[in-house]
Amino acid sequence: MPFVKKITFSVVFCAFLSHAVFAQDVKQISILVDKPTVKVSPNMWGIFFEDINFSADGGLYAELVKNRSFEFLKPLMGWKEVKGEGGSGNILIINRGKENENNPRFGRVKVKSASGYYGLENEGFRGMGIEKGKTYNFSVLARKGEGATKIKIHLLSADGKVISDEATLQGFTAQWAKYSVSLTATATEAKAHFAVLFEGAGVLDVDMLSLFPKDTWKGRTNGLRSDLAQLLADLKPGFVRFPGGCIVEGRDLANRYQWKKTVGKVEDRELIINRWNTEFAYRSAPDYFQSYGLGFFEYFQLAEDIGAEPLPILNCGMACQYNTSEVAPLDQLNPFIQDALDLVEFANGPVTTKWGKLRAAMGHPKPFNLKMMGVGNEQWDVQYLDRYKLFAKALNAKYPELKLVTSSGPSPSGDKFDYLQKELREQKANFLDEHYYQSPDWFMQNASRYDNYDRKSSKIFAGEYAAHIKEPKGAKESEAMNAWVSALAEAAFMTGLERNADVVQMASYAPLLAHVEAWQWRPDLIWFDNLRSVATPNYYVQKLFANNKGTDVVPALMDGKILAGKDSLYSSAVIDKKSGQLLVKLVNTSAKEMPVKLNLGDLVLVTSNGSWTELTSANSLDINTLDEPKKIYPVTKDINTFHKTTVPVVLKARSVNVISLAYSMLEPLKTNSNGENKPVKP
Repeated sequence: MPFVKKITFSVVFCAFLSHAVFAQDVKQISILVDKPTVKVSPNMWGIFFEDINFSADGGLYAELVKNRSFEFLKPLMGWKEVKGEGGSGNILIINRGKENENNPRFGRVKVKSASGYYGLENEGFRGMGIEKGKTYNFSVLARKGEGATKIKIHLLSADGKVISDEATLQGFTAQWAKYSVSLTATATEAKAHFAVLFEGAGVLDVDMLSLFPKDTWKGRTNGLRSDLAQLLADLKPGFVRFPGGCIVEGRDLANRYQWKKTVGKVEDRELIINRWNTEFAYRSAPDYFQSYGLGFFEYFQLAEDIGAEPLPILNCGMACQYNTSEVAPLDQLNPFIQDALDLVEFANGPVTTKWGKLRAAMGHPKPFNLKMMGVGNEQWDVQYLDRYKLFAKALNAKYPELKLVTSSGPSPSGDKFDYLQKELREQKANFLDEHYYQSPDWFMQNASRYDNYDRKSSKIFAGEYAAHIKEPKGAKESEAMNAWVSALAEAAFMTGLERNADVVQMASYAPLLAHVEAWQWRPDLIWFDNLRSVATPNYYVQKLFANNKGTDVVPALMDGKILAGKDSLYSSAVIDKKSGQLLVKLVNTSAKEMPVKLNLGDLVLVTSNGSWTELTSANSLDINTLDEPKKIYPVTKDINTFHKTTVPVVLKARSVNVISLAYSMLEPLKTNSNGENKPVKP
């Protein structure tokens, strides 16, 4: 008997498998397990975070109070004055100017009556999601003026009923200080409000009125919303790209994202208007701002928590070219470049440096091990190239090991794209960031897009992609654009990305998150309201690929050719040398079942049963919703259709599957001079 090397084996299909009887026209697919071609980047599948659709404030960042520091354009937006039991008072918004430039406003509350109360009620972000029995932590910066005013807080239901115990703060001093207290909810409410009541005649200055759930992801005080962060972690992403996106550029340079304003003490971070506030008139959100409670330190921390590489994107001295097209003059670009240099120091520098010291003061003395950075977002033309060259010169000189991601423009083809592809390859750019927001047909037709890319030139970062469909007639759900047909098309396209893993080394769907009542852009990977979240079919496709990444590509061929749409089939395959798995992805985009036989070669023997995870839906316009979150959901069961070195399966219509099985690798035999077969290690 030949030597047998036992290895765990997994086969990943983007297709349906069934127990139906095979038709005569069986598709023969050869998986060349013993002929790996190229390495798969550990960062291959990642996530792209941008504060759009209320993804940060009102979303991942668990703060429940809107406009907590009165810094919105309208200082009391989100608040309303209340009084009762004979109480009276008022609030005066004071601007401290240079005394506190980043957070200049505070409220001076004057309670005029000794009895009763005067107060403020906050509406939250389309309400507040409150859960019965959960604890919520309130904090406020306060300074006593005169009198002995105290603060009482409680939660209210949408119809004004008290749904928590009441907590009290008192004993304020004449110096600004932080005061905290907790309360417990007595009911679950998706549209709760929060009341801050002032009792006792006197004057009290207040700022940074904040309410967080005690239960946050990883248990961090004033941290991230648990369900949303867990969905991100479950993807097992190789990288986290942040903070965008168009938000990096800003409508003008004054509105650009500046990372230095997002670190340090939360109360010292300078709030700005979100560029998606009024971007689309039909989805205007005048109450959409960035508090920067979720800032660069928190992004780095999130990436570290989920085992992903951080990928920050910085403004390159250019505002959005679809808006103002403002640019910083080349001779005034140094502050922008210095921001990039300082960011590396913040992420990686010793605690003895200025920015490394700040990182340590924020609770992370160890470096974040930043390895890559993006210069600009969707910029194009010579003005971008000129600015990129200056960034690259400075960054390469000081941090030659740092990989830079560059723009390829806003589209996957055309003059802008062609110009930057040519020029940046000549500059030996590390990564070219390609974006595709296209139809499902485009994705299926472009599964072989990278088969003929230059293998020795710049690598590709598929930084933003999503299949866009026309909104179905009569659709009422916000999630309607995340139909199954879009996820299926993306899966087909992703087989091409994986097959060309030596060229495409990172990829991420975009956008990531969206509030069902506060979105500006569709489709999105994850939808949520104030209490619930739902993973879309697109999410589960991403998860199948990211959780079955592998280490090396192996050929998956039909009639000696790659599968990139022939007979509506798409395929890629990888092996994982660390775990001893083979992962074959195969997409059937047709409306009919398709019998397939996987031929694993003479050196592979399937030895035991495995499991099969199936993702599919009969209707191409089916969606997952908050009310029906698992209509399209992966289902796992045992599989026992193994026979020696082949695996016969039936791929059902419009499907994505993962099949895992154990196999043994047979070592080749060699005949000696005596005519005997002796095992020889390969």
